[in-house]
Amino acid sequence: MRAVVQKSFGGPEVLELVETERPVPRGGEVLVRVHASGVNPVDAAVRSGAYPLLGEPPFGVGWDISGVVEEAGPGARFRAGDEVFGMPFFPRAATGYAEYVAVPSRQVARKPAALDHVGAAALPLAALTAWQGLVDAARLTEGQRVLIHRAAGGVGHFAVQIAKARGAHVIALASGPKHAFLRGLGADEVLDHRTEGFLKAAGEVDVVFDSSSQGTASLEVLPEGGVLVSIMEHWNTALAAEVEAAGRRFAGVSVEPDYASLEAIAALVDEGRIRPHVARTFPLAEAAAAHELIAGGRTQGKIVLTVAE
Repeated sequence: MRAVVQKSFGGPEVLELVETERPVPRGGEVLVRVHASGVNPVDAAVRSGAYPLLGEPPFGVGWDISGVVEEAGPGARFRAGDEVFGMPFFPRAATGYAEYVAVPSRQVARKPAALDHVGAAALPLAALTAWQGLVDAARLTEGQRVLIHRAAGGVGHFAVQIAKARGAHVIALASGPKHAFLRGLGADEVLDHRTEGFLKAAGEVDVVFDSSSQGTASLEVLPEGGVLVSIMEHWNTALAAEVEAAGRRFAGVSVEPDYASLEAIAALVDEGRIRPHVARTFPLAEAAAAHELIAGGRTQGKIVLTVAE
């Protein structure tokens, strides 16, 4: 099979398309013939060595997959022919940029019927991050006000839709050209983060979803008891202590595989309440070009690699 691997840290050029052995599923696992694989900023950070999550190369990057079960190991919860999607093994290597991946069957879910594989591959890591931050950690409820940083990005555009699906009042932060896009996703208010006093304009909120390492800057809009969800500084114990000392709750979120949440997300997709925005697709052989694009940090929505014909 074909897979993208890297033998050293570096720029996108270190990604190589190679021929390698097809994995064999063990008990409780399924072999997925991958049709599409999502590209996330963490993939580029791991590739460059900025985030040495997988240790030293060689290894393959990529976690988001959508495809068809080719073979099921004993005790697996899917059968050959089932369409599935997921984010297996994170934060360990999954080698998701590949034609086949063997994964635990409880780390994938049935693909939303409303989406093709490209759309489904855009979901797992980003949508799970938003879900685990807003639903599991912040326990967002109807009528609450939520402020979302980088709302037009991969995680952010799902956070907007998940918050709306929970009945929250959503205040989205993004640059001016992205405001129409965010209103189309259901944001109640859209503010330009480049303007002076943009946080004050948001007013008081119950939850801040921070995907841009703002530290304690957002505390000015959080009343006592409010929740600061951080996905970029989830490891920062000093920040957590400062937030807690100010009478707010800190929720650091590091995404993890979770088939039950994937099923909940898929249900909202099929109800028309969540839709992924795929900014661009690349063939598997052009994974390096996808990484070059995502490195700019200005992508609206997601980038996806097409794998199977």
